[in-house]
Amino acid sequence: MSDRTDIDIKKLKAWMQARRRELVKRSAADQDSLKPVEVDQTTTGRLSRMDALQSQAMDIEIERRRQRELQRIDAALQRINEGTYGDCVACGEEIAAKRLENDPTTPVCINCAQDLPANG
Repeated sequence: MSDRTDIDIKKLKAWMQARRRELVKRSAADQDSLKPVEVDQTTTGRLSRMDALQSQAMDIEIERRRQRELQRIDAALQRINEGTYGDCVACGEEIAAKRLENDPTTPVCINCAQDLPANG
């Protein structure tokens, strides 16, 4: 475990584990909304079909973001287990405590984050 004293790693780890459980639970509950839309075209109007397709597209995007957050949490938990949590994965410098408190899963310091693409 990291020897940093300016952050409460146990507290952040507990938060990440709880958030992970919540995301997994939501993902499991929302699986039906990700199935292909089946609309009876003889009884359903064009706008209702479009609404159903748009709703499904939004559900798919929500799930994609949920999975991305799970990946970030898993990576942060792995860094905790390896004893490298709080160190920038790009340059090795310490990530500011305030940055970690704001986003416990962040893998990079503010300087390296500025060098990443917008969706990086």
